[in-house]
Amino acid sequence: MTGAPTEEHPTASARHDPARRSFASDNAAGMHPEVLAALVAANGGHVASYGADPYTAALDDVLRAHFGPAAVPAAVLTGTGANVVALQALTHRWESVLCSEHAHVLHDEGGALEHVGGTKLIPLPAGDGLIDPADLERAVRRARGPMAAPVGALTLTQSTELGTVYSAAHLRELVGVAHGLGVRVHVDGARLANAAVALGAGLGELTTLLGVDAVSLGGTKNGGGIAEVVVVREEAAAPGLARLRKQSLQLVSKARFLSAQLLALFEGDLWLRNAAAANAAAALLARGLEDLGSRVRLTRPVRANAVFASMPAAVAERAAERVPFFVWDPDHGPGTVEARFVASFDTTGGDVSALLGVLGEELAR
Repeated sequence: MTGAPTEEHPTASARHDPARRSFASDNAAGMHPEVLAALVAANGGHVASYGADPYTAALDDVLRAHFGPAAVPAAVLTGTGANVVALQALTHRWESVLCSEHAHVLHDEGGALEHVGGTKLIPLPAGDGLIDPADLERAVRRARGPMAAPVGALTLTQSTELGTVYSAAHLRELVGVAHGLGVRVHVDGARLANAAVALGAGLGELTTLLGVDAVSLGGTKNGGGIAEVVVVREEAAAPGLARLRKQSLQLVSKARFLSAQLLALFEGDLWLRNAAAANAAAALLARGLEDLGSRVRLTRPVRANAVFASMPAAVAERAAERVPFFVWDPDHGPGTVEARFVASFDTTGGDVSALLGVLGEELAR
């Protein structure tokens, strides 16, 4: 059998429509061409496995430049894997982890931390996606009784599930309160790059340089393919970090291909360019939604690459069939839903105009 495509065996490119665009998630986008080129360049010859390769060594140096000389990086496959490895490294088995009531680790990771790490998650109120230091302190003190699981770590999402961002001052206060109570701090940074662009700050300036103990740094949502990395401050790292990665099924044999993707993103400014493009597309979309009339209303501040808006349920249902997006709250009001639109690194002005055109047509029906 030859490799030529047939009706029964189409080429990979024929399995989807490359012209189709989506605002459902930045996970829907492909790889940035520079990341794909880095993978191809890493493919020749034989190199050592399990991270004993020149790409991983170079990545360690690059990440220390971002997060400080004491940073300990560990590349992993998935965002869930990154969160599980990082939070296990920061906590004892009998401790609990505080998180936002909207947290991805709480709602969208299948109970992975509880199942793999055996660690209880305790949600805190966060109406705008942001945790208040006073709520943090109350929860830590409440869990000190003999019948409770004491708090070992606080996990924060940056940017948040609601598209908001923690300012450096807010983060500094949370870290100060947490550390004062003997609690370590983790940042789920699947979209940390988007938050950094929104705040005009570096990756380390919003995390380890403020005292954050561990970071799950996202690559997949920002132009990578399958590439995430845990970064832990050396003094905060459990001695078994490397073994936790292995036991959590996140140690990759051909690690050079993970490291090559992350190098392409973080060695230069590609992470910054990609996040800036996504944020700009989201801002453009937000302005366009405001011009669609009173039946469409922005429901949350637009700070990074996510836009939330209310609209008639029937309009959302029809429009999402034409250009995919996610219904965040199906019961937002009588006959109304809250939709979430996520811009990707490759979202163009034309993509935004096309979506707005579809929404305009459906509103007019």
